[in-house]
Amino acid sequence: MTANDALTVAILGPGGTGGLLAALLARSGHRVICLAGEETARTLRASGVRVRSGQFGDFTARVEADTELREPVDACLVAVKQTSLDAALDRVPPAALGDGLVVPLLNGVEHPAALRARYRPDRVAPAVIRVESTRVAPGVIEHGSPFVEVDLTGDAVPRKRLDALAQVLADAGPVTRVLADETAALWAKMSFLAPFALLTTRHALALGDVRTLYREELTALVAEAAVVSSACGAPADPAQALARYDAFPAHTKSSMQRDAEAGRPLELDAIGGALLRAAERHGVAVPVTARLVRELRTAGH
Repeated sequence: MTANDALTVAILGPGGTGGLLAALLARSGHRVICLAGEETARTLRASGVRVRSGQFGDFTARVEADTELREPVDACLVAVKQTSLDAALDRVPPAALGDGLVVPLLNGVEHPAALRARYRPDRVAPAVIRVESTRVAPGVIEHGSPFVEVDLTGDAVPRKRLDALAQVLADAGPVTRVLADETAALWAKMSFLAPFALLTTRHALALGDVRTLYREELTALVAEAAVVSSACGAPADPAQALARYDAFPAHTKSSMQRDAEAGRPLELDAIGGALLRAAERHGVAVPVTARLVRELRTAGH
C-alpha cells in the first residue's frame, strides 16, 4: 500500500460516518466494499452512496457491497457503534482480511484491545474522527459539519502504512494526520466527548443550552475527565476544552443524544463506563461523572 496506489478499502458499517468515507474514497478512485446487512447491501449495490454535503457537494458514488468480507483488502474502516461492534465483526473474518489494516473509528478507548485480540495487533490502527454526518436512509448520507478531521494512530503499526493511508484519506477530502502517541490521541477525544455526550443526553438539550444552563456541571465534568486522561498518560487542558465547547454552534448535539432521541442503544458504557473504569484503576474521584452515568442508566439507557 502506497499513497499513489488505488486501494481496496472495506467499510464496516456504511452509516453516517462510514457512508461518507466510503463515498469520498470511491469518488477519489479507490475500490470500496461496504459491509452491511443484506437489505442495505442490496440498496448500495443498486444505487451507490448518495451524499449531501455543504463541504463536498452533492454526489453519488458507486461502491461494492456484501454481507461479509471475502477477500483481502488494504484497510478495513470500522465505523459501527460500540453497541453493535461484536456482532458486526462477524462480517470481517480474520482469515479474509489478509495483511489489511483494521482502522476503528469508534468512540471510547477500550475497543483497540478487543480488536487486537481478534486481528493482528500490529495491523490495528485506531483513528479518531471529528464530523457530524447522518445516515437518513440506507445509502443516503447528510454531512452537516463544515469539516471532516481524522487522527490516525497505532503504536505497533509500521509508520509507512499509517502515512500511506493518511495520504489516501487526505486526498479524498478529510483533513488527516498521523499521531505518534495512541493513548494521547484516543484520550484527547474521550476527555472532550464524555462531558459533551453525558450532559446533552442527560438534560436532552443542545450544547448551547447545556453550556449556559449547566455551566457548573460542565466545568466539573471537564475537570474530572482531564484528571483521568492525565492519569492514563494523556495530559488534557480543561480550559481549552471549555473554549472548544463555547466555539461550537449552539444547536450542536452529541451522537449519544441523537441516539437517545431516536430510541437507539446508547454508547453509555463505551464512553461513561470506560471513563469510570479508568478512574477506578487510577484512584481518581469522579463524583459528577458517576452521578450522570448512574442517572442515565436509571432512566433506562
